[in-house]
Amino acid sequence: MDAVRLIRATREALRSGGTERELMAEAWQIQALTEAIGSHLALHGAPELRTPGFSVCEAGGRACGATGPPGVASGPLRAALLTDVREPAGTLRELRELLSELGMALVSVACTAEGETEYWQCIEAVDAADESKDRVGVLLRAVEARQREGA
Repeated sequence: MDAVRLIRATREALRSGGTERELMAEAWQIQALTEAIGSHLALHGAPELRTPGFSVCEAGGRACGATGPPGVASGPLRAALLTDVREPAGTLRELRELLSELGMALVSVACTAEGETEYWQCIEAVDAADESKDRVGVLLRAVEARQREGA
């Protein structure tokens, strides 16, 4: 499945939200998708995209650990359905926006968290989403630079 379709399906799942546990499961799904897209671009993209692609992959993978294992509501791993990144720049813009939306949702949950453990789990997930978003931005700039050069 194309990356943009997966991002949009994931965005809908995030927006349908629910409990703190369901949000953390969606955070895990988003970070796994970030890891998969970064890996795909690093392995199948131009040589100059390898380093920033693997950087995105690394951030997504590390963030999966920060958000913990998926809860019972996580469902199947959407990232496993990734087969193609047809338009890298557009895909990365969509992914960056999804990571921003995730950060906002996590902050909202952190503000209403009943326990200290839940609060800190949300804060760690916000930090992880921000780091992933920053790395996606670096990869996006590399893709756009490559497009400007006409390669």
